[in-house]
Amino acid sequence: MENFFSILGGMGTMATESFVRLINHRVKAAKDQDYLNYVLFNHATVPDRTAYILDQRKENPVPYLVEDVKKQNLLQPNFIVLTCNTAHYFFDDLQAETTIPILHMPREAAKELLRQKTTGKVAVLATQGSILAGVYEKEIKALGFDVVIPDQELQEKVNYLIYHEIKEADRLNKELYFEILEEVVQRLACEKIILGCTELSLMQEVASDNPYPVIDAQSILADRTIEMALSARK
Repeated sequence: MENFFSILGGMGTMATESFVRLINHRVKAAKDQDYLNYVLFNHATVPDRTAYILDQRKENPVPYLVEDVKKQNLLQPNFIVLTCNTAHYFFDDLQAETTIPILHMPREAAKELLRQKTTGKVAVLATQGSILAGVYEKEIKALGFDVVIPDQELQEKVNYLIYHEIKEADRLNKELYFEILEEVVQRLACEKIILGCTELSLMQEVASDNPYPVIDAQSILADRTIEMALSARK
């Protein structure tokens, strides 16, 4: 197979399935051959990224991810898509293992703020690990935007939605999701809300009719993936 890309996913599996569904549905296809060429690494057993960032006595996910990158080096895809937001904390370690470009999801999402001519405050909703590591904050501030990080009370709601409702119970709680978005807009007075967690992107997929100013990082990554994949075919 030529002109293909590789998806490094499985963190979590349902969120990776959501990403694959996005790219498949967004490609304008009239026949089988119009779809994209890709391989999927659904590495579900990678140790929890947030757990390690919060407590580095926990098992380190980097060796697992590095091994995945080395295996993808053998396949030689045009580029690699890393679908886990929190795993971008280790982005430099992974990119150092390959000359194949790895798409940087937080960076692509931050660029969307420029495209949408954002002028006000930007909130980031993500896992505790991503927030602590500044995965999104660094990219957004580099472009000159004022970043708002949830306080403890709001972060606990986000954590509950991600881990208890979506990951554990496989429940997409629209009521709690909308409550969080409403609080960001009204109490924190933010102009834009970046969803920096694939479980929140999965939530947005089933609740995309909401009126809130959301920038879904996974959706942006899907568009960028399609753009690069189609460009490689020409």
